[in-house]
Amino acid sequence: MVDYYGTLGPACREKEKLEGMLDAGMTGIRINLSHGGLSYAKESLDMLRAAARARRIDLKILIDLEGPELRIGALRAPVVLHEDDLVSAVTLNLPGSVTEHISYGDTLLLDDGKIKLEVLNGAGDCMFRVLTGGMLTSKKSVAIQDKTVDLPTLTKNDYNNLKEAGDYGVTGVMLPFARGIRDLKNLKNALFDAGLRYVKIFAKIENMSGVMNLDELIEGSDEIVIARGDLGNSMDLWKLPGTVERIGRKCRMMDMPYMVVTQMLDSMCRQAVPTRAEVTDVYRAVLDGASSVMLTGETAAGSFPVEAMTYLVKIGKEAEHDRRG
Repeated sequence: MVDYYGTLGPACREKEKLEGMLDAGMTGIRINLSHGGLSYAKESLDMLRAAARARRIDLKILIDLEGPELRIGALRAPVVLHEDDLVSAVTLNLPGSVTEHISYGDTLLLDDGKIKLEVLNGAGDCMFRVLTGGMLTSKKSVAIQDKTVDLPTLTKNDYNNLKEAGDYGVTGVMLPFARGIRDLKNLKNALFDAGLRYVKIFAKIENMSGVMNLDELIEGSDEIVIARGDLGNSMDLWKLPGTVERIGRKCRMMDMPYMVVTQMLDSMCRQAVPTRAEVTDVYRAVLDGASSVMLTGETAAGSFPVEAMTYLVKIGKEAEHDRRG
């Protein structure tokens, strides 16, 4: 039985859309805590849980922690970046944990690599040249290409959200950028302290440390998440498919459930019908053995959240049928 997850966000907060996603076959919802605390999602989550109970759906609720992830700060307004523009760290609201680790010539990847910047100087008010432009909004991910920044497993906000998670019916916790068994032990200790030892741990593979330490992450978690966005930032993009395949193969060998996520139906953020490549991608993930698949921006911020969930489930069910046959 495959689980089909959506992500809660501004595009699907209305009762009608939440019910539509459930009726389409959604079995779980993700709350991205990098964009706000649990209390921010309370009204929508209450509506969703009530609708799930009415439909006798055992809804899974995942919280995606901030974890050891680099993100830009809050922006007063979206920043539009064009190729060859010069932009400062102040304009981008980059945290010190980023600026203190960059050097001249480094490449900065923003928003899962959609935007690329070249570092022109690594001291004081850092300046960057835009290599690949786009519209940047608050709290988007940051990665320094070919560099690893050592950060604590959990943030202060993570600890605060875990204290409240039981009141919201949370069934699973996603740990971004899981690097090894130490991160999982830190999360397990925090869950124990919050009285949440029953909550499942989803280890997100998003960097090379996670790839190299996959065996111990499998041993210490309940499900592996192949998070292709930031994982693709940690290597040449053409190497990503092979890495994803090897992670999935290892999970299947060790009888470990795994999720495939990121840009599953990305074009449906803007249009009502997915591309043929996206349909094939979702089908292949489920056929190969994924225990769950997830939509992120498609339901959280896209124009067609119900339609996207409908396609995700229908494609996945077709693959489930063929997998059994």
